[in-house]
Amino acid sequence: MKGNKYNLEERTAKFGEKIIKFCKLLSLDHLNKPIILQLIKSATSIGANYMEANGASSKKDFKNKIFICKKESQETKHWLRMLNSYFPEKRDEIADLWQESQELSMIFHKITASCK
Repeated sequence: MKGNKYNLEERTAKFGEKIIKFCKLLSLDHLNKPIILQLIKSATSIGANYMEANGASSKKDFKNKIFICKKESQETKHWLRMLNSYFPEKRDEIADLWQESQELSMIFHKITASCK
């Protein structure tokens, strides 16, 4: 991640991939399956929306897509918190993923704030 820290296309894609790899290792049951699916959806949506922002048709469209990236980053933190209570033995891995989601959220917040 170090070499790609400032390449948001790559960083958001790698984050989504890390979430998918992490989730593949979890044992699914009827209680945690919806949480895991929501986590995958929100985490991978960050990169997809960032790609859309880069192809935005206007400044307003760009800002809207970046705002969605921020919202999806925030949602991802929520699902990671829920998984943390379900899989306490994965606390360190979840904390690392949560931290990356937090950093992405702050980056997207700064971008939206600077678009005014």
